[in-house]
Amino acid sequence: MQSSEKRQKAIDLSHHLSDVARARATSPLKELARYFGRPGIITLAGGTPSPHYFPFAAISGDALVPESFSVSNAQSESSLSWLWKLFGSSRKEKTSTISIPKFPERPEDVNLATALQYGTATGLPQLQKFINNFVEKIYQPGYADWTTLVQTGNTDGWSRAILTLCNPGEAFITEDWTYPSALASSEPYGIHPVGVPMDHEGMRSDELRKLLVEWDEAARGCKRPHVMYTVPVGQNPTGVTMGVSRKKEIYDICVEYDIIIVEDDPYYFLQMGPYIPKSERTSEGIPSDSEKWIASLTSTYVKLDYQGRVIRLDTFSKTIAPGSRLGFFTCNPRFAERLERAGETTTQAPCGFGQSLITQLLTTWQYDGYVRWLHGLAVQYKARRDFLIDGLADEFKLKISLGTSGSWKGCVVYTAFAKPQHGGEMTEKFRPLDDRPYFSLVPPTAGMFVWLKVHFENVRGFKEGDEDTLEIKLWTNLAEAGVLVGPGRYFVAEEDEVGPSEGHLRISFSFASDQDMKKAVKILGEVVRDFFENPE
Repeated sequence: MQSSEKRQKAIDLSHHLSDVARARATSPLKELARYFGRPGIITLAGGTPSPHYFPFAAISGDALVPESFSVSNAQSESSLSWLWKLFGSSRKEKTSTISIPKFPERPEDVNLATALQYGTATGLPQLQKFINNFVEKIYQPGYADWTTLVQTGNTDGWSRAILTLCNPGEAFITEDWTYPSALASSEPYGIHPVGVPMDHEGMRSDELRKLLVEWDEAARGCKRPHVMYTVPVGQNPTGVTMGVSRKKEIYDICVEYDIIIVEDDPYYFLQMGPYIPKSERTSEGIPSDSEKWIASLTSTYVKLDYQGRVIRLDTFSKTIAPGSRLGFFTCNPRFAERLERAGETTTQAPCGFGQSLITQLLTTWQYDGYVRWLHGLAVQYKARRDFLIDGLADEFKLKISLGTSGSWKGCVVYTAFAKPQHGGEMTEKFRPLDDRPYFSLVPPTAGMFVWLKVHFENVRGFKEGDEDTLEIKLWTNLAEAGVLVGPGRYFVAEEDEVGPSEGHLRISFSFASDQDMKKAVKILGEVVRDFFENPE
């Protein structure tokens, strides 16, 4: 790792700031905060309640130990739940108690008097220290004066970032399929997405360059975008993961065209490698040593960033709990200062209960413990992914091929056909029209989702233009049958760019137990087979 002394400082990128960001001033009340910690000062300035009136003397919880999940067992914990139910009890979890007092015994202790009080947008000092150490060790930013700042989850992080960087009427670059809340956050401000086609690694660098080279301001109605939003690992919804070479290509293009990259990376630690069919599975794929596992993870954009043009978004939602509403930015100090100003008059600091509990958990586990926890989660999610796709292989006849065109060119594609029922004979109800596929998928290499491309052109009586209607009909049929999935149209960046016969469904493997997932796949099979024969 390159020392901070040898790394350059971030270049001045303040010309990217929006009019709103430039106009933000420090909250008048927050200017008082720099005096709060001064020894001996008597505070009469703010409307801060006395901590003696906080109705909590302490809060505590029984936290799982970092080694709670195996790093070698490929079976998900949920698959064992039937065993605990059989014996009439829940699995005995190994825990340790963490406790946060109202008042600290030592100045450096996490305490409720501070955590539950009005605070600054920078969060608890103990949390800042842990995050900075974690970022330095894991992400290794490529410039010297990077900094971090807490936020209330990556949706809040993106909302702050887009308003800090873009004015109404501008556009931002993203993948052609992307996270719906990222689109919804910008839409009310007249800031619209421009999708770039993807392949097996996500956004294509050649298509990005083509978009920028050919940008026609008059035809597009806005100037060339100067902001990119991307989910490079476990891309939502497709599940693909971008390697370091592709990231370098895209970063270099962004330097050339002066583009800020907002790297939304909630699934970074849920990298699981390629899917191996059950009949061929001989090894688990994820290293059992935590240091080797960390070393195996793809590099981040922020590691490649030598200019300070990446705003990285991290969240504890996928690794600890989404209800904590806690995450953090990693970016250059000028952007961090503007993002802090935005936080002062909106969310202020993240909730003190969530901050204090997670800070105490992380400082108890320490760096090595948190890495071990993350390692166990990665193994669990790999097992869940494998279980879902194994189930699809049991329910359908999955044919394996190499993608030859479009976003799946070069990918290993699994295409689902009808499977003979009842001893090899098709029933009248589920007799297919020839041997035509129902759907295709490319197994995700990270994240929480399987992205199905549904072949609506094979639905009985299909007419071009039916795709939207058929997608919603199929989604509704599944929901009415008891299985809720994500309709593909929720994720499209530009509606006009969707090709003919492109229907999609996003299936999550993150929540349901193995028993429920098995039941869901059975229902999916029944509904899909019936729908392709009887779409009405």
